[in-house]
Amino acid sequence: MGLRMTSAVALALATTACGGRTVIVSPRGPIAPEQMAELWVDPGPELRDLFWGVGGQEYAPDPDAVYTVKAKDHVGFSVSFDVEGPDGIEWSAKIGPEAQTEVLMSRILWGLGYHQPPVYYLPSWQADQKGSEPRRESEARFRPKVKTLHREDGYWMWADNPFSGTRELKGLLAIMLMLNSTDLKDVNNTIYTVKEPWDVASRWYVVRDLGAALGDTGKLFPKRNSIEAFEQNAFIKAIDEGGIEFEFKGRHQQLLSMIAPEDVQWGAQQMARLTDAQWRDAFRAANYADPITDRYIARINEKIADGLALRVDRRVHARH
Repeated sequence: MGLRMTSAVALALATTACGGRTVIVSPRGPIAPEQMAELWVDPGPELRDLFWGVGGQEYAPDPDAVYTVKAKDHVGFSVSFDVEGPDGIEWSAKIGPEAQTEVLMSRILWGLGYHQPPVYYLPSWQADQKGSEPRRESEARFRPKVKTLHREDGYWMWADNPFSGTRELKGLLAIMLMLNSTDLKDVNNTIYTVKEPWDVASRWYVVRDLGAALGDTGKLFPKRNSIEAFEQNAFIKAIDEGGIEFEFKGRHQQLLSMIAPEDVQWGAQQMARLTDAQWRDAFRAANYADPITDRYIARINEKIADGLALRVDRRVHARH
C-alpha cells in the first residue's frame, strides 16, 4: 500500500515525521530564481536535443577507441570501470542493464529542466586491461569526467534541502515515481560546482545514478529496464479527500508524504511538454528498439494522462 496524505495537512505542517525521519513538506520561505536555477531551469519553448543531451556531440565517447582500464568496481548492482581514452579523457563506464535506463532517465530529466551531467550509451566498447589484448566489453553507460564540473563532497537529501517544499522538488519526485525509479536513496544525489556557468547555473543539484528505473518497484531486487514490469505496475492507486495513494513499493516510503495531487499534476504537465520526437530521441540515445520504445512511450503517456486528470474531489483508479 502507498501512503496517504491530504493537501491540507501538507500545507499546514512545515515538517512531518515518517518512519522516524523528518521530511520537509512546505517551503521555509521564498526562493530566489537564481537559487531555484541550481535545481531546475524552465527549458522554455526551444526544444532540447534529447539525443545528444546536455553535453552534445562534443563530449560523446568514440565507439571505436580502446579505453585503458584504471580501476574496476564490483560494489552495487552494476559493475563499473574507471577508464581513460587515447585522448587522455577519463570516463566512468557502467555495464549491464542499468546502462540503458541511466542514459534514458538522464535525457528525460534534462529535457524537463533538471540538471544532469553528460552521459552516453555505447552498445559495446574495447577495454585494455594491464596491457593485455583489448577485449570487447558489453553495453555501457559512459560518463566523462568534465573539467568544468567539480563534484562536491557529500550529497543532498530528498527530505531536507534548500528546495524543500517547492513544487519543482516535489514535482521531480513525482516524475521519478512515474518512471518507476525505485532507488531513491540520498547518496545518489550529487552537488556539482560549475567552474563556468553551464545550463544557466554555476551550481547543480543533481539526481544521479538513475539506472534502477523503468521496470517495477520493490525493496528486494526489483526488475530494472523491463517493459513488461513497467506496463504491469500501476502509478496512482487512488485519490480520496485530497490524499493520494501511490503503487510505489520501493524503499524510502517516507518521501511519498511530501507529494500532493497538485505536485503530480505539475510533474505531468512538464512531461507533457516533451514532443514525440524528443521522447523518441531520448530512447534512441539509449539504443532502445523501436517496438520497445513504442510500448514505453504509450505507458508513459497513460501515466501523464492520469497525472493531468487528478482532482482532489474524486477517486482516480490507475490503468493496469
